[in-house]
Amino acid sequence: MVKKVIRISKMAKFKHNKKRNSAFLYEVLIQELTKAVLSKDAEKQNTIVSLVKESFSRNTAMYHELKLYRAITHTKEVAASTAEKILSEAKLRHSQLDKKNLLTEQNQVARKIRKFLSNEAFSNFVPNYKDLASVAQIFNNKSSVKAKVLLENELIEKMSSTKAEEKMVPMDNIVFKSFVKRFNDEYGEKLLQEQKTLLNKFVASFNDNGLELKVYLNDEVGRLKRELKESFIKEEFQSDSQMLEGANKVLASLDSYQSTKPSKEMVEEIIKIQGLVREIKSDAN
Repeated sequence: MVKKVIRISKMAKFKHNKKRNSAFLYEVLIQELTKAVLSKDAEKQNTIVSLVKESFSRNTAMYHELKLYRAITHTKEVAASTAEKILSEAKLRHSQLDKKNLLTEQNQVARKIRKFLSNEAFSNFVPNYKDLASVAQIFNNKSSVKAKVLLENELIEKMSSTKAEEKMVPMDNIVFKSFVKRFNDEYGEKLLQEQKTLLNKFVASFNDNGLELKVYLNDEVGRLKRELKESFIKEEFQSDSQMLEGANKVLASLDSYQSTKPSKEMVEEIIKIQGLVREIKSDAN
């Protein structure tokens, strides 16, 4: 068994219950709808659309909570004083929501997602996951005063920043060939099929704003996590603490990608992980 440990820096991640976050549940459904559209699954599309309409109609507590999340996360390039007022008003209105109804609605949506879609849907890639988790911390009265203030300052800075949002810059053929060559040099004459697919999705993402890439990443990261977890039960892993620790670090990195915007660096790391997983499977066979 080849002993490799991929060094990937851990990103700070706020712990919160995803299924108690209306904005996250909404994004999960939208991601599932996107996949259904791309796969031309009309039945699944209709199921998700009905679920969204039912769960986020104007008379639901989840609809009102979603609006408060968006009031914060969708506000850009305003004065810091304005951002502070928006945040303060959102906190006030959230405190006035019927928390009992909100909890009931969220439980119902979570059950329906598991029933009609899958439990894997909760692991969908959500680009603004970190911001949603930060807002959840601010809305949560159990968060410490210091944590709330630090998070509020961070959000106010994002809301008032005048820096233009980074957009994907088209990659020309020369850059792409250089990008592929580096991985060919590292892994051999040919990339694995899954690595080629990822690279192709990455290049295509500059034309569709990353839609197909995000959907592919969601499925591929889920696959890599499952195969790594399956390897944990093998004797080689159980008897080698260093190998087990390395695999756990890789799993933690895969989890962190859920709150990270796709980038060249992320693609590079996932390609390495794809190679590692394939090697583990080959050795096992």
